[in-house]
Amino acid sequence: MKKVENGLGIDFPDDSAAIPTLDGYVVLTIDSYTVSPIIFPGGDLGKLAAAGTINDVLMLGGAPIAALDAIIVEEGLETSLLTRVVDSMISVFMDENVKLIGGDLKVMPKGQLDKVVITTACVGFAKRLIVDNSLRPGDKIIITGNIGEHGAAILAAQHQIEAREFSSDVAPLSNLMIPLIREMGEDIVAARDPTRGGVAMVLNDWARSTKTNILVHESELPIRDAVANLCEMLGIDPLALASEGTALLGVRPGSAKAALELIHELGYKSARIIGEVREPQTSASLVVMKTLIGGYRILEPPSGEIVPRIC
Repeated sequence: MKKVENGLGIDFPDDSAAIPTLDGYVVLTIDSYTVSPIIFPGGDLGKLAAAGTINDVLMLGGAPIAALDAIIVEEGLETSLLTRVVDSMISVFMDENVKLIGGDLKVMPKGQLDKVVITTACVGFAKRLIVDNSLRPGDKIIITGNIGEHGAAILAAQHQIEAREFSSDVAPLSNLMIPLIREMGEDIVAARDPTRGGVAMVLNDWARSTKTNILVHESELPIRDAVANLCEMLGIDPLALASEGTALLGVRPGSAKAALELIHELGYKSARIIGEVREPQTSASLVVMKTLIGGYRILEPPSGEIVPRIC
């Protein structure tokens, strides 16, 4: 299989691909979304599918332009449920000025599919790509919002825990990433939304791909008490839970404070500098967390499906 010269594709571990043009890059992504329950606190499958595909383009440095969808439904699905999900998806695209330019609908026999699956593809344009393996020792790690909100909302719903404290953070991040890229330019060197596998997965991916260590400070992690308590009750690490309206960013050290101030000005008040990239001390690339009591523990990547049917 031939590579697109100077592009990014399946050889690079990211959620989007890029094709070079004369004055930048066409950025493309495609993903399938399935969540249980379909309607959850803070959102639904349609909102998730639209926001998720928009965010994947943004994380590579692209401005989303257009999208396509393919929807597969189970025979007998309530028309009202399908209408709500589709309307929700279209509403997000309209609010973000992303043109829905095509789509497809298929019906599977009853019992051969669990209600509905949505696949969305999105295309955008980037002047410059944000390539995660550009991280180097000294760079700061910023998270733009609370950790694990989407995963906690789905967990609570799946366990029939009715509590107002849990609501998914699912949202497109255009109003964050586009001005941040415009103002900070090349000082933003990595970006990923910590969806499946959460913060722990992203940081371990970054450490491996850059052959570095990443140090995280537990004292700086923005985790709400309700989310922490739910995770403790269920025996789950909140750092392995998905966030759907939050970004992890790698920023050059001299610009980290200015980037954080801008993120706060853009309305993301929970944003924090949570760690930094370090030179590896061994041949292994590790993510290490400094705990509240001053000790250190290795933050392993999650294995298996922590929460099934989450995104």
